[in-house]
Amino acid sequence: MRSDIVFGQYCEGSSFLHKLDPRWKIIFVFSYIVGLFLAKNIFAFALMTLSIILLWVLSGIRAKILIKGLRPLLFIIAFTAIINIFWFKGETPLLPDSWFFQIYLEGIINALLIVLRVAVLVTGTSILLTYTTTPIALTDGIEQLLAPLAKIKVPVHEFSMMMTIALRFIPTLIEETDKIMSAQKARGSDFSQGSLARRAKALVPVLVPLFISAFRRAEDLATAMECRCYTGGAGRTRMNVLHSTWRDAVMLVAIAAFIAGIVLLNIFAPGYVFAM
Repeated sequence: MRSDIVFGQYCEGSSFLHKLDPRWKIIFVFSYIVGLFLAKNIFAFALMTLSIILLWVLSGIRAKILIKGLRPLLFIIAFTAIINIFWFKGETPLLPDSWFFQIYLEGIINALLIVLRVAVLVTGTSILLTYTTTPIALTDGIEQLLAPLAKIKVPVHEFSMMMTIALRFIPTLIEETDKIMSAQKARGSDFSQGSLARRAKALVPVLVPLFISAFRRAEDLATAMECRCYTGGAGRTRMNVLHSTWRDAVMLVAIAAFIAGIVLLNIFAPGYVFAM
């Protein structure tokens, strides 16, 4: 496994966040995302930044891993920031009127806040879920949260297993793509020059073996599960039964305080208001 691929990987540890109930972690993630999108002014964004620092400290994960997790999104983040800088209309122009385009101070502030929000969103959700939760625990958590849907014949267990396997194999497929592209480049393929149609055509020798490899891995996984007598969710027992602890209660209070703080800062704190 390449060391620079960290998305979807579990980082082994025994920190406060590692010991949380995965069912509560999923609830915390959705609540945290709601809190992030409620932030509207600079003070609320400051609280948001403080929250991600606290999550990082509680997780015990190296900062290098968190930074690497943002690398796949750098292009999207940069593109979004540039669009906001050049298209956002504010009240404080920074360039002379003689220029054929204009940049506003509010546009730069908005771009910085968007970058911050995306970075905190990706990092926070990764810390709460994939970095500190094993795939098996995550599957159990999703399955138990969706258990009421099983009464109306929804295949809850299969759905949970599918989500977890897909999340687990994202790094593997990225690594496989990198290997195939390196092999094609060694044979003279060029993926960076030529027209858009030519570049798309050059990707065909990559996509075909990638799909074949993915289907082969899926078949191997299915065979391995059958050899271990896997028959689905019916009658399945668990070695580790999920239990809520005092840590989950503390985290619940912290998330509730975070959302309340965001709302109160939006209402009562002065400062620049983020344009949604």
